[in-house]
Amino acid sequence: MLYTWGKIVYRWRWLILGIWMMILILAVPLGSLVTEELSSGFGRTNTESQRGLDVLDQDMGLTQSSVTVVYKSETSVYTDRDYKDEVARSLQNLASALPEVAGVMTPYNTGDPYMVSSDGKTIYVVVQLDQSLDDAMDGMGNLRDNLHSDSLSVWTTGGIPIFYDMNIVSEHDLRRAETVAFPLVMIVLIIVFGSLIAAGLPLMMGACSIVVTAALIYGLAQFTDMSLFVLNIATLLGLGVAVDYSLLVVNRFREELAKHDTENAIAITMSTAGKSVIFSAITSVLGLSGMLLFDFMMLRSLGIGGVTVMILSLSVALTLLPASISLLGPRVNSLRIFPTISGMRNFYFWHRLASWVMRHPLRVTVPLMLFLLVLGTPFLRVNLGAPWANILPEDVESRQGFDVLSEDIGHGEAGPIIIVYTSPTSVFEANNINALYEMTQNLSSNPAVGRSESIFSLYPGFTLTEYQERFADNLSQVDPISKQIISTYANSNATYIKVVPSFEIMSDETKELVRSIRAYEYGGDMTRYVTGGTADLMDSIEVIYGSFPTAVMFVLVSIYIALLLLFKSVVLPMKAVIMNGMSIFATYGAVVLIFQDGYFQSLLGIDTLGYVDAVLPVVLFCITFGISMDYEVFLLSRVKEIYDETGDNTSSVAYGLEKTGRIITSAALIMVLVCGSFALADIVIVKMFGIGLGLAILIDATLVRALLVPALMRIMGDFNWWAPFINNKKRPGTS
Repeated sequence: MLYTWGKIVYRWRWLILGIWMMILILAVPLGSLVTEELSSGFGRTNTESQRGLDVLDQDMGLTQSSVTVVYKSETSVYTDRDYKDEVARSLQNLASALPEVAGVMTPYNTGDPYMVSSDGKTIYVVVQLDQSLDDAMDGMGNLRDNLHSDSLSVWTTGGIPIFYDMNIVSEHDLRRAETVAFPLVMIVLIIVFGSLIAAGLPLMMGACSIVVTAALIYGLAQFTDMSLFVLNIATLLGLGVAVDYSLLVVNRFREELAKHDTENAIAITMSTAGKSVIFSAITSVLGLSGMLLFDFMMLRSLGIGGVTVMILSLSVALTLLPASISLLGPRVNSLRIFPTISGMRNFYFWHRLASWVMRHPLRVTVPLMLFLLVLGTPFLRVNLGAPWANILPEDVESRQGFDVLSEDIGHGEAGPIIIVYTSPTSVFEANNINALYEMTQNLSSNPAVGRSESIFSLYPGFTLTEYQERFADNLSQVDPISKQIISTYANSNATYIKVVPSFEIMSDETKELVRSIRAYEYGGDMTRYVTGGTADLMDSIEVIYGSFPTAVMFVLVSIYIALLLLFKSVVLPMKAVIMNGMSIFATYGAVVLIFQDGYFQSLLGIDTLGYVDAVLPVVLFCITFGISMDYEVFLLSRVKEIYDETGDNTSSVAYGLEKTGRIITSAALIMVLVCGSFALADIVIVKMFGIGLGLAILIDATLVRALLVPALMRIMGDFNWWAPFINNKKRPGTS
């Protein structure tokens, strides 16, 4: 069928090129608008923390959209007239320019001494916005433009500014990665092919894939939320995979062109390399589809973007690329720079390597498997965390504001824990007041708590009995001014306790504090929700890893079935899955050593986070498992081609490695270079992903595919092809 398809593409090459030209013309303007349609943050999930935020919003009128503004003076204190006037002028300009400003809480109108640093030179205010989170994100640039001071240093920080800055920095990272990756990939392709024309084709296919994918993501974003990080994934995969597929197709076409005319060379290329590309794309799509199983916008959108770019890259490899080389024919070798640089010397290298592996399979297998297992062991002590301001560069405003707030006023002020209670009767009922009072007393004795604020804050010296009397009959005993202040924390249906931890937002101590609050038993008829930055990030991690086992099983089983159909062997797919698992496990361990433990941080230009981003193992698994199978398919397709002809396992494996070793390592080198360009990113998450995926591909293409897989196939002999329930044709010999 693919042979016939090659003939069709050759016959209709001009029409195919014309269609793709029209697609590109339409895609360019749409792709340029895509960043405006992408969402920051990680998406809404049905968690306890999110339900708590909904109660604060719906029952207490506390909007989820707020911005923290930090003011600092090097000379004045906040009680000085010039300091106070400057803050008032700054906020007045903001309120008059932006009608969405619903309210502003400052140390001046609240009297809250905890909004001020110990030396009085730094304060923070909270600007509440009558907007959705997405609208607030869109208006963040305008808010900053209208918030300035002539004499004070001013920073905006908090969730909305942090994710807004992530958006901007991520886009800069993407442009930098493209600028670095394209020339490096071109150099490698020139070395591999020795010809400018042959080298330029894969790069053109990669560029086409990126442009059209951006337009498709723009279209998808009209119907579903898509994370801002989807563009990074789409660019990385679009360039890397499209180039890999093109590399395989162009290389096979050049081989066949030496023996056939252009039309037949195209047809044979499609029936051989085209088949490999199709199954490679299928395994990659199956791996990336694992992310569609998560009830988590960021992961789900990465899966959608990844699947989209894979299908598009496959389409390019099966239509645009063969149509292009059909037009070129023998001219594909034009503009040669390195005559025969990739010819016999490369063949002899891979021939010698293959022969050595066939002679010494145990000497290859045992040390490599031990090495991969040992390298992966650090992952057994992984500390999973979640991104916040510290993943941004130090010169970004929201990161600077967060650091100043944490250092001058306290870590907890930047990320309080909010305990929300609702009652079907009244939170002021005696039993409920008793439960709330016991909670505040429990918090006061916890060393991880810096302080707490609640309805009890107005009368800190009262006994429980006095509180019950004062709050009886819904504050009937409270004077109007105090009642107005208390209404900040409660109404008859709901109340909250603001807990300011003594430690950083995602420190072990703060996470343990959240757990202890949730484990604390309380009385009354209330329902409790624990929310805030720490709780929200913890809940997100729990949601992710609640779905991870299902995603893993889906990927493993579906890829096994796909390879079973391709190779018609029960054993080879199982071996491929196990080898992939070992290479990913080794990569996980390396990531822990680098980002959690701090090894090679000066060499790689990174600051140790002390944790591994919780999303990374999931994304790495789904992407690497699919991408790595490309190299397995490239290798084993050629091995099976020879084995079907000869029935000799050993010679088939050796010949397959000889013929594909250069292509696999070249394709892997290109992917490593593309990933390496993302390792230059300013956002630590993107850097972590680029380094992690680059390491995974490097380990897989060198140690696993070029050495471990052939050695194991030599050891297993004809058992590699065991498939009792599949009607294989009789092989002409045995190994």
